[in-house]
Amino acid sequence: MYIEHPLIKPSAIEKRDYQVNISNSCIERSTLVVLPTGMGKTICALLVIAERLKKLPDKKILFLAPTKPLVEQHKAFINQFLLVDMDKTSIFTGEVNPKKRSEQWSNSQIIISTPQVIENDLLANRLTLEDVSFIIFDESHRAVGNYAYVFVAERYQNQGKDQLVMGITASPGSRAQKIIEVCNNLNISGVEIRSEYDPDVLPYVHDIHVQWLRVDVPDKIKSVIKHLQNILEEKCKALYKFGLVRRFRNISTTELLEVQKRIQARLASGKKQPHSLFFAATIQAAAIKINHAIMLAETQGPSALRNYLDRLEVESNSKGGSRAAKSLMKDKDLQRVIKLAENIKFDHPKLRSVVMVVQDQLAKKPDSRIIVFTHYRDTSKQVTDELSRLVHVRPARFVGQATHGKDKGLRQREQVALIEKFKAGEYNVLVATSVAEEGLDIPATDLVVFYEPIPSEIRTIQRRGRTGRKRPGKVIILITRNTRDEAYYWSSKNKEKQMKRELDVLRSKLAEKVQVTKPRVLERKFFTDQQIPAPVNQAASEVRGNNHSNNNDNNDNKNSIITIEKKPSKVEDNEQTRLGDFQAASSTMNLLAQKSNGNIEVMVDNREFKSLVVRELTKMNVTIIPKQLPFGDYIISERICVERKLVADFLQSLIDGRLFTQLKNMKNEYLRPVMILEGDGLFTSRRINTSAIYGALVSIISDFNIPIISTASARESAEMIRALALREQLEGRRVPSIRGEKGPMSVHERQQFIIESLPGVSATLALRLLEHFGSVSAVFQADPGSLTEVQGIGKKTAEEIKKVIDEKYAN
Repeated sequence: MYIEHPLIKPSAIEKRDYQVNISNSCIERSTLVVLPTGMGKTICALLVIAERLKKLPDKKILFLAPTKPLVEQHKAFINQFLLVDMDKTSIFTGEVNPKKRSEQWSNSQIIISTPQVIENDLLANRLTLEDVSFIIFDESHRAVGNYAYVFVAERYQNQGKDQLVMGITASPGSRAQKIIEVCNNLNISGVEIRSEYDPDVLPYVHDIHVQWLRVDVPDKIKSVIKHLQNILEEKCKALYKFGLVRRFRNISTTELLEVQKRIQARLASGKKQPHSLFFAATIQAAAIKINHAIMLAETQGPSALRNYLDRLEVESNSKGGSRAAKSLMKDKDLQRVIKLAENIKFDHPKLRSVVMVVQDQLAKKPDSRIIVFTHYRDTSKQVTDELSRLVHVRPARFVGQATHGKDKGLRQREQVALIEKFKAGEYNVLVATSVAEEGLDIPATDLVVFYEPIPSEIRTIQRRGRTGRKRPGKVIILITRNTRDEAYYWSSKNKEKQMKRELDVLRSKLAEKVQVTKPRVLERKFFTDQQIPAPVNQAASEVRGNNHSNNNDNNDNKNSIITIEKKPSKVEDNEQTRLGDFQAASSTMNLLAQKSNGNIEVMVDNREFKSLVVRELTKMNVTIIPKQLPFGDYIISERICVERKLVADFLQSLIDGRLFTQLKNMKNEYLRPVMILEGDGLFTSRRINTSAIYGALVSIISDFNIPIISTASARESAEMIRALALREQLEGRRVPSIRGEKGPMSVHERQQFIIESLPGVSATLALRLLEHFGSVSAVFQADPGSLTEVQGIGKKTAEEIKKVIDEKYAN
C-alpha cells in the first residue's frame, strides 16, 4: 500500500502507519519528531510539506540541514517523490552568490539550505520569513546555544504569518532539560517520539545484532602505558600539593578538566594571584596531554601514540608552543617512553580484528557495504592502508573538511562524490570519522564497526543507525579490556537508557498539553530622565509625605514638602553638574532614538557575521550592510570605524604583531577610529607581562589617538555600536558608499575621487591632501618632501605618488 496525495508521486512511498500518524500530528502543531535512524524522518517531513503546499500554495517551504551534503540529499529526495515544479525548488549554500540567492528566494517555492546561509541573509536583510508557511529543522538537537537554528527560529516567530515548525532528530540528548531547550528555541509545543518497540513501528523494524569483540593490550604497550602513568601520577601529586585534587592516583579526564576550570576561574577573577597558580596551570595542561597519550596507547596503539608525541615535540619547538609541551619534552621519563614506542614493531590488536571482521563479512556476503568508524583521523588512515592490502576489499577514507598539517580534508563535493561511489559499489568499505555519523544517505549498509566505543549516546545511536535500514544489520564494537574503552561503552549505554526515560517523561507531559514556553528576555534600555538615580548629595534635601507622589490632590499642600536650605559645597556642585551632563546625554540619546525611526545603518565586515554582535544589532532594528572590509569590523559613518576585538584576539594580536598594523591602517583610513575590547581576563587569561599590556593600551590611546571601549559581552558591544551610529547618522554623517555605487558626483566629490586614485591614498588621506594643498593641481605639483608634511603620507607613499604623476605613459 502506498501514500496517496495529489502532490506526491503515485506508488512511490510505502504507507507506514507511524509515519502517517506522526505527520498528522505535525500538521496540527509545531512538533519535535524523534525517530531512530533509518525509520524515515524525512518521509514524515515530506508528507507535511505536501499538505502545507496544498493548503497554502502561494507560501514558501524552508528545509534546513546542517551540511551541504545533507542539503543536496534532501533536494534529490524532494525531486524524486514530490509533484512540484523543480524550477521552483532551490538549494542555498555559501557557494551561491548572495545576489543570486535573493533572486532565487523570490522565485522559489521550496528552499533547502544550510542554516548559516539563511542566518546571514536575514542579518543582511536580503530576505524575510514572512511568506514561509513551514520550516523543517533537520538534526534539530543542534538547536541550542548560539547555533544558527536558534536565530532563524526566533526570526520566524517575529516575521512568519502562517507559522509551522518541525524538528527531526534521532538523538535529542539524554537530559530532559536539553530536550525542552530545543523545543523552546524552535517554538515547539508537541513531541512525537517513536522507538523500535512502539506498536505502530514494530512491523517495519529490522533486527540489528550488536556484538562486542574484546582484545587485550600487549605487554610491550603495557610497559609504555606504565611509564606514562608514572608521569601522570607525578603531575597529579603536584596538583594535590596545590590543593586542586583530592587524590593523585586514578584521576579521570573529567576531574582534570574540572581542575582546569577552577584554575581559570581564579585567574579570571581579576584578583592578584600567586605565581604558583600559573605554574599549577602548566602542570594541569601537561597532565591532560599525558592522559591523552595513555588513552591513545590503550585504545589506538603505538602508531597513534608516536604520531601524537611527534606533534607534541613540534609544538614544544615552535615559537608559540605551550609551556606544558616544552616542559614535557624535557622530562626524561617521557623521552624513555618515546624510545620504547619507537621500538614497538607491531600495532594494536584492534587493527587485526578489523581486518578479520571485514574479511569475514565479505566472504559471507560479497556485495556487502561496510562502515568502520574511528574517532581519530590518524587511525582512519592506518585502517584504510591496512584494508587496502586485502583482496576484494575496496576501502575509502571519509573525513571532514579540515586539513591537519599534511593530512588534507575532503571538500563537501568530494564527500558527496565518495558516497555515490560507495552506493554504486566502487568502494565497499568506508573508513570514517564522526563526519559520517549523521545525516548521510547510505542505505543498505550491512555492517558497522566501532573501532572504539564513544561515551556520547547521541553519536552511538547515529553510528549504529547506519545499518539495519532495509534489512537486518550488524554492529561490532571493538573493546580493549581493562581500559577506558569499557568505561566509555557503559557510559554511552547508560546515557541512552536515560535518554529514553527522559523522552517518555516528556511525551507524557506533552500528552497532558503542558505548554513549553520561551523564557522572557529582558531588554536593556537607555535611562529616561525619570529613571536617573538621584545624586547622593543634593543642594536641597526634600522630605516628602508618604503618598505625595501618588496623590495629585495633595499637590497644593505646601506642608507636605519641608525644604531644608543648604549651601552647596564645591564637590556637591560638581556632582550636580556631572549629573546634569548625564541627564542631558541620556535625553539626547532618547531623542535621537525617537528621530531615527529605526533607520540606522551599519556596514559590517562579512567575517563578523560569525559573531553574536550582528545578531544583537538586528534585534535592535539596525540595518546591516554586509561588505568585505579591508580595515575594521564596523563602519558607522564616513569618519568612524570600529575595530572589535575579543580579549583573547587582542592578546594574540599583541604577540604576533598584527595589532598595531591594523590600527595604523584604520587610522589612515578614518578620522575617528574606535576600538571595542570585549570580554574579561585581559590581565589573567594569558601569561603576558602586565606592563606590556598597559604599554599597548597607552600606545593605542596616546600614539594612535584611538579610544578604547571595554564591553563585557556581545550585547554590550552591539549597544555601543548602535549608540555611535545613532549619534553620527542623525547628525548627517552617513555610512559611506563603496566606490562605484554613487550617482552623479559634485565637483568636490570628483576632486576627492581623483586624489583617491593615487597609490596608498584612502578617502581620509585624500581629504587631508586637498585641505592641505587646496586643489588637485597643487597636489600634483607638490614634491615628495611637501607631500610627507600631510599626516599619514610617508616617504615611500610620497615617492609612489610622484612616480605615477611624473612618469611617462607607455602603452
